[in-house]
Amino acid sequence: MARFPFRTVFPALLVVSASCLLAHGPLAANEAAVAVPKPSIDLPATAGLQKIVLAGGCFWGMQGMFEHVKGVRQVVAGYAGGGADTALYPRVSSGTTGHAEAVEITYDPSAISFGRLLQLYFAVGHNPTEVDSQGPDTGSQYRSAIFYADGKQKRVGEAYIAAIDTAHLFGEPLATRLEPLHAFYRAEAYHQDYLIAHPDNRYIIVNDLPKIANLRRLFPDVYRADPVKVDARS
Repeated sequence: MARFPFRTVFPALLVVSASCLLAHGPLAANEAAVAVPKPSIDLPATAGLQKIVLAGGCFWGMQGMFEHVKGVRQVVAGYAGGGADTALYPRVSSGTTGHAEAVEITYDPSAISFGRLLQLYFAVGHNPTEVDSQGPDTGSQYRSAIFYADGKQKRVGEAYIAAIDTAHLFGEPLATRLEPLHAFYRAEAYHQDYLIAHPDNRYIIVNDLPKIANLRRLFPDVYRADPVKVDARS
């Protein structure tokens, strides 16, 4: 197992807003990144854009990290796992809706594969060994989950999780769930591109900017400096 602790030095931390503290609780040091190999099986490259829905803690960081990946066309923050009537941030934050904070990634399979996105998800996107939590955030809405759209996505996800566990790459079993994707609900506008808009937010500095730093360091071949935005016109 190879672990790469976060060592990025950031500017002086600014005071975090009260709303962030209420939404996410106390700040905590981010987990170490883990070098994981590419999955041995993957989806074949197909014509046209494809989508993958992933959950792994606060969607601010997941969205911000994947927006720096080559081949990704759009990353939308939202909710998956619950119903349309509860796909609202105040309701999801209660942890009682079945929803997880998630991201819907639209990507070009000729530039980056489904399996490669899963590799980034496990290696630098979040800590997949945490159960119903992620860093300072706790509750089922912060669970680690792959929301599969079909049997092919499910098979790749199952095989990859089994391979990582068999190799003991994280030192403990993955908590990542495989859940069928019934629907993805876009989050409120103020959540979209939150990391891009608020790079000086203390929560972002402590918990999310290290993900991007590790993406750049561990996967320079897929890193791009200029992130894609939810609305390319913004």
